[in-house]
Amino acid sequence: MKTAIAALAFIVATSSFAGGGGDILRGSVTVDTLEYQFNDEKALSWDTYAFVGYDINKIYMYSEGEKAQGTSAQSENQLVYSRAVAPYWDLQMGVGYDTAESSNQTWAVLGVQGLAPYFFEIRATLLFAADGTAGVRTEVEYEALITQQLIVTPSVSVSAYTKDIPEMGIGSGMSNMTLGARLRYEIRREFAPYIGVEWSKNFANTNVFSPLNETYAVAGLRVWF
Repeated sequence: MKTAIAALAFIVATSSFAGGGGDILRGSVTVDTLEYQFNDEKALSWDTYAFVGYDINKIYMYSEGEKAQGTSAQSENQLVYSRAVAPYWDLQMGVGYDTAESSNQTWAVLGVQGLAPYFFEIRATLLFAADGTAGVRTEVEYEALITQQLIVTPSVSVSAYTKDIPEMGIGSGMSNMTLGARLRYEIRREFAPYIGVEWSKNFANTNVFSPLNETYAVAGLRVWF
């Protein structure tokens, strides 16, 4: 992990991080979802990110996870350097740190995020562990405006890994697929309660370690500043 952090610091230091031509430093924090899941575990779930930087170069922090009733929180966290490489597309690299019960896993992260044709928001990351385990996580989201304030957001996420990590509840092969749709009402653009429905299923060895095939309702809040 120290090597990955040092590499990230070197890239930032040597990438002409400061913008030119009047480019100003910007930052934002987005709580994309903070919700209660009406499932068997009665879980509180979150998906957040923050960035600071310029038009071309930024630092992002991502955190998503859930805390089920009576258990420890499980989370996936990343700190990455992000550089714009094409209109609407960023290349990202950095470190990831996952937690599950009393276990944890550190990754080197290489990814891409951007806006695909027809306004699909995509983020895909490759993960590399010190023991040779690799993984991939992909998230796709689309925002459809019903009115200027009422917005429906379908989403899909898929993950897969090359090796078993039983202590993290991860199995080789396709690991999980989650499909969801959320309907939010923007009281202000920065403040929007929502309701929705989600289906999540584990596959292959992941389903052996952590059986999951469930559909449930969600209710939560989206805020940014």
